[in-house]
Amino acid sequence: MCTDKTGTLTRAEMTVVRVWSAGVAHAVTGVGYAPDGEVDDPAPVRALLRAAALCCNARLVPPSNRAGWRVLGDTTEGALLVAAAKAGLDLAAEEAAAPRVAEHPFDSGRKLMSTVHQDSAGGGCRVYAKGAPQELLERCSAADRAGERRLLTDDLRAEVIAANDAMASQGLRVLAVAQRQVPDPRPGQKAAESELTLLGLVGMLDPPRPEVSGAVADCRRARIRIVMVTGDHPLTAEAVARRVGIVTGPAPTVVTGTDVEALDEDGLDLLLERPGELLLCRVGPEDKMRVVVALHRRGEVVAVTGDGANDAPALKHADIGVAMGVSGTDVAREAAVTVLLDDSFASIAAAVRLGRSVYQNIRKFLVYVFSSNIGELGPIVAATLAGFPLVPISAVQILAIDLGTDVLPALALGAEPPEPDVMDRPPRSRRERLFSAAVMGRILFLGGIQAIGVTAVFFWHIHASGIPWADLTEDDPVYRKAVTMVHAGIVLSQFFVAFAVRTDRQSLLRVGPLSNPWLPAAGCLGIALMAGISYLPPLQALFHTAPLAAGDWAVLAGLGALVLAAEERRKAWLRRRGPAVPEGEAR
Repeated sequence: MCTDKTGTLTRAEMTVVRVWSAGVAHAVTGVGYAPDGEVDDPAPVRALLRAAALCCNARLVPPSNRAGWRVLGDTTEGALLVAAAKAGLDLAAEEAAAPRVAEHPFDSGRKLMSTVHQDSAGGGCRVYAKGAPQELLERCSAADRAGERRLLTDDLRAEVIAANDAMASQGLRVLAVAQRQVPDPRPGQKAAESELTLLGLVGMLDPPRPEVSGAVADCRRARIRIVMVTGDHPLTAEAVARRVGIVTGPAPTVVTGTDVEALDEDGLDLLLERPGELLLCRVGPEDKMRVVVALHRRGEVVAVTGDGANDAPALKHADIGVAMGVSGTDVAREAAVTVLLDDSFASIAAAVRLGRSVYQNIRKFLVYVFSSNIGELGPIVAATLAGFPLVPISAVQILAIDLGTDVLPALALGAEPPEPDVMDRPPRSRRERLFSAAVMGRILFLGGIQAIGVTAVFFWHIHASGIPWADLTEDDPVYRKAVTMVHAGIVLSQFFVAFAVRTDRQSLLRVGPLSNPWLPAAGCLGIALMAGISYLPPLQALFHTAPLAAGDWAVLAGLGALVLAAEERRKAWLRRRGPAVPEGEAR
């Protein structure tokens, strides 16, 4: 599962918590998008925050009756606007004093954006740029130190990098802000983004979603490998990955987009084959696509998250493309097969849990239905082989079971909630069939016990009457009661089979016999229908049945309980053998 960080693992609610300028870190209080809070000693960083705010396309929307402060546009830019307001800047006045005349939009290759504004104070125009510190530093030739422009020496550059790493290691997203004076109101991108003066760094906190840690733990138990693929700094990515549980070891493999670009196909395959935790940082959409292709070469089943138009190829190529419904573009949503309405990683884990549950419920349905067919076929085959002149169960009785008493319990099994250990099992192999050997074995096991039981009851009743087989007719009360016992025996056995197939390995007592209330209700309705067939004269005439005594019902109930007990014994044996192993090779 290749997952993004921002918005998927985190809340996508950026809040500036620290501003670094001229070697001094300034704390910022307040949370969310309400401009409530303050910047510690704001005067030295007002120029920095003014430049960052002017280099934004987002807008702050004041609270209304239905919602509080919110952001239209990128949440990172919204956090910058809020920080500027906390520093005492009037955003509308600043925009009016320095109108924008040109823009060089952000792209994943440059990892920065720049805007050009009229400079009413100094004349000419001024470029404001913000972006990844490593990228912006390469375009800076000087740094602002308390209003004084100084040459960006190696020592000063090292100080900036150290400040960036310190914030990133605390899980903060860090942006650098720079500016320069230009004579031309519409400079080219290269001219606008060179010879810049670094103003400082801004550290933003995007807290992890509280539900993500549990979802990550579920995926790890389910043997799903999670690879974080993000455009953030490696230290930021690792800090967040540790908070949510993607990284638990001391030394995860951290690879940047530059490293990925330098690898050929064989090198990328070797990287992905390494066991352990993997973080891909500062990667672009093209790198994400290469990772998906490489994972496919290894035979993996790959899920990928994405929100941008550039993510569309990776989303389309993945086995399961997951687009963000809140922050995603229309192109990403069209390319994906799944859209998250809340953008949360926990929803992906929940979908895996429910998907496994649906697949298991289909198998439970099949085991339930086909085991009853074995129970119906068994006495017919036994009677034929034994030379009995009549059938132990008629065609109309079989139809009554298949189209009557079996239908509602089978539907109730389709609504069975996920088993407690559904996320403790390894992924099943692509080659595993719905009718696997395990499913067929379970059908034969449960159906075989039913068939042996109802066949024994039938011949026991015939034998106890002392009537020779050749003298029996279809209207003989002994024969009619015997076929009624076969019919009722299958219905009662299926009542217990429905409970037996609710779990694959866990005991029924662990999930609770009444945790799916529709199942016992459907089973009881089937038993009531069987009682009507046994006791109501019109139904007796239709089905050629006879009334059963209380002792007969007790014997048949014991037969059904025997099926449930045998299945619980089989599950206990499976649990003692160890964890479930999927058929074929699972990835």
